[in-house]
Amino acid sequence: MEAGLEKQTGHSLAHWVDVVKKSGIEKHKAVIDFLKSEHGFTYGFANFVAHKANESDAASQDASDLVVAQYQGKESLRPIFDQLHKKILALGEDVTVTPKKTTVSFIRKFQFVLVKPATKKRIDLGLKLNNKKITDRLEASGPFGSMCTHRVQITSLKDVDDELLGWIKAAYEQSV
Repeated sequence: MEAGLEKQTGHSLAHWVDVVKKSGIEKHKAVIDFLKSEHGFTYGFANFVAHKANESDAASQDASDLVVAQYQGKESLRPIFDQLHKKILALGEDVTVTPKKTTVSFIRKFQFVLVKPATKKRIDLGLKLNNKKITDRLEASGPFGSMCTHRVQITSLKDVDDELLGWIKAAYEQSV
């Protein structure tokens, strides 16, 4: 997005953040409206710059703070996430962990696992698995849409078993 912004406008992200800060405009929608009307931005680039100027995007947040926030009020699920995190990282040194506001992505070349504390009692684990049939446990992607091909609902540490870890490993191996 940053490279596209510079290509489209001829100016760096730092330049546009400075423009926004000097304008004195702080509210997100007002920044978007300003960039669109005064500088001819598309909504996407205006939204991107507004988030960066206000440091309200996930990339401007500390990764561990994002994970802590995801599990506020869902503390009983945190040990499940921690176990998944440990097992997924053990697959290889090429795994990148990307926390966002409501999910954590595990990426090799492509995202292969997405972890989301869906309710106070359940984690939804999304998988990107080719040629894997839907079962009672390995469901269709559901709320993940096209980001994942399958979903597994996890309610306890015992759900992080050999079968689940096998699906995770297969997704990791396919993500090259």
